[in-house]
Amino acid sequence: MSSESKVKVVTTHVLHEMKLRGEKIAMLTAYDYSMARILDAAGVDVLLVGDSASNVMAGHISTLPITLDQMIYHASSVVRAVKRALVVVDMPFGTYQGNSKLALRSAIRIMKESGADAVKMEGGSEIIDSVERILSAGIPVMGHLGLTPQSIHKFGTYVVRAREEAEAKKLIEDAHLLEETGCFSIVLEKIPAKLGAQVASELKIPVIGIGAGNGVDGQVLVTHDMLGINQEFSPRFLRRYHNLYAEMMGAFQAYINDVKSLDFPNEKEQY
Repeated sequence: MSSESKVKVVTTHVLHEMKLRGEKIAMLTAYDYSMARILDAAGVDVLLVGDSASNVMAGHISTLPITLDQMIYHASSVVRAVKRALVVVDMPFGTYQGNSKLALRSAIRIMKESGADAVKMEGGSEIIDSVERILSAGIPVMGHLGLTPQSIHKFGTYVVRAREEAEAKKLIEDAHLLEETGCFSIVLEKIPAKLGAQVASELKIPVIGIGAGNGVDGQVLVTHDMLGINQEFSPRFLRRYHNLYAEMMGAFQAYINDVKSLDFPNEKEQY
């Protein structure tokens, strides 16, 4: 870990300073106490309590079904484990779109009941009223543009976004709008690397990429994907740092065999 990274607590201000000095921001997802404790101890800068919990923890095929109560449960578990990282919580589908008063109530519940540091919202101009209202209450907001999984039924596909000039232009405009409104950071998901670098260079706030190239200010991955626990998901942007699925399978099968063969527990493992 670099000397710059030895900050006691990561805040939105710290992330801004990291961008200014060119230090990349490392962000991963967390949904439970045990995993969050390891991630925080490892030195991850930002922990995202992602609505990807809908897929990873609950087995849904999209992020849409997860509820506000469930997100608060996961966020509370993560916050209890963390001493250093900034904890950002996804606002789930249906808690902010089209109703800024509902958005504020949802964000306040997340902050009060989980103790998290910030919320994350998908979209640009179409959700700006909700962003403004949440920010007016002093709640930090991270934006999210490009591929927005909560809008899967609108797009009908998880392909790379903003390849066409019109969509790229809107993404750039939305990024500036989110910055001007007061967002402290933006996630860009699954867009051309050149566009990701352009947005990061134009904005003063940190831009975190997931499949947005290496020209942005930081990266985020789903922890279960990068550990190889989840084997089904293999997009181009994912680097598997471990094959934990195989390791866990081996350990579980060894335990089963030892129990059935009466090898476990042995003389030293009983009273």
